[in-house]
Amino acid sequence: MTSYREIPSAQDLMWPTLLAMRSLGGSGRIEEINEEVVRQQGFTEEQLAVRRADNDRMPAIEYRLAWARSRLKNAAAIVNSSRGVWALTDGGRDWTSAELDAKWHDTKHEYSKEHRRRESLDLDHDSRGDVPAIDENSGDWKERLLEKLLAMEPSAFERLAQRLLREAGFRNVEVVGRSGDGGIDGVGVYQLSLVSFPIYFQCKRYRGTVSPSAVRDFRGAMSGRGEKGLLITTGTFTRDAREEASRDGAPPVELINGENLCDLLKQYSLGVTTSTRTVEEIAIEDNYFDQV
Repeated sequence: MTSYREIPSAQDLMWPTLLAMRSLGGSGRIEEINEEVVRQQGFTEEQLAVRRADNDRMPAIEYRLAWARSRLKNAAAIVNSSRGVWALTDGGRDWTSAELDAKWHDTKHEYSKEHRRRESLDLDHDSRGDVPAIDENSGDWKERLLEKLLAMEPSAFERLAQRLLREAGFRNVEVVGRSGDGGIDGVGVYQLSLVSFPIYFQCKRYRGTVSPSAVRDFRGAMSGRGEKGLLITTGTFTRDAREEASRDGAPPVELINGENLCDLLKQYSLGVTTSTRTVEEIAIEDNYFDQV
């Protein structure tokens, strides 16, 4: 029988956690990350059943994975949002196992609460940098943001959509866009009260308008897979496209145009920061979209 001492330590689980998050596209909720670590490491049912103590309800692996995430956060390899989504930093995306170990050893003695508070304040300050602020009411920030989105690699734009859906409450969000996928870029599970259902999504980086044929093609790709779709674009939808999306007798397709997308990225603080004084100021974090 597997004992508690035989479960990998938090330090041993730091690198597997980083690998799992990379496989998930760079971000994930705790349960998604844990499941991916378990899958990649091949932990057995016997190992998963081990508890910290006889009367402890938390599995030992979950407990040590929680500490692994804490250490990764202190090493500046990952960050977490107030909505429970964890994401890789630049270092977390690129470091080797040896580089992660070196970074952790440099920071492991800095665990005091006061230091973490100061470090957090410093990171918050540095994240804003000298990015010029934009008046929300001018509308210029959306134009600049859309240009940044249009310059992204298709795979990065898909990962951004994945992160956005996770922040919005979707679970098990996967990017599946590959050749032969029929136009589907990903799928996530949305729960409404006691009912959950899959929602397929497609991302289109358009400067112009999306036609009703694109909606029909996407709906056709969903046939036999799901009954609900989400079409995300940097452009706009024609009137006919909007009517097609809600046509009676056909699976509904929710539409997010470029303006809606900008508002959502601002709402969930994904590459867009705000500060409110007399007016709300909005800053576009260019580096965020280069490194998704």
